[in-house]
Amino acid sequence: MAADAEKGGRGSWIIRRIGREIMFTAILYGVTGAGLLASFIADRKKTGKALQKAWMSFENILPQLLSVFVVIGFALAVLTPATISSLLGTDSGIFGILASLAIGAITLIPGFVAFPLAAALLKNGAGYAQVAAFVSSLMMVGIVTLPMEFKVFGRKAAIMRNVLALCFSFVVALAMGAIFR
Repeated sequence: MAADAEKGGRGSWIIRRIGREIMFTAILYGVTGAGLLASFIADRKKTGKALQKAWMSFENILPQLLSVFVVIGFALAVLTPATISSLLGTDSGIFGILASLAIGAITLIPGFVAFPLAAALLKNGAGYAQVAAFVSSLMMVGIVTLPMEFKVFGRKAAIMRNVLALCFSFVVALAMGAIFR
């Protein structure tokens, strides 16, 4: 494989890409470590408090994150790439977009989980338009949170906001489908 990379063979682009990703990750960790060290040198107490707050935030997010990873893992174990492709693939067309819009509008998932889920769907055969519909409706439309929105914005404004967000999500899906055709 290493000889393949030196000759510019079939697998060389994979090795170069992995190398770039590892290098980027190493640089990111290095910059973060240097910043943490500089902060620690400047003020040990504040850095200690910041690290404690970061740990508490991590502990608060962890149950949600783990549960979503379990759901994603279970879904990817049950749904084969062929099934995902047939339901949400490029060939699913308008039905796949509408199904993605509906699933996204009903589901309540935080943004930091939605994007890894979208990447997993794309890797397993989902189409760009369908994934764009899912993510944009997930972020903008809130069927589950509608009762709370009624109280805050009023019934008419909440419904109007959600309908417009759903329409915009549909437009985004069509645009992404046209761009990544």
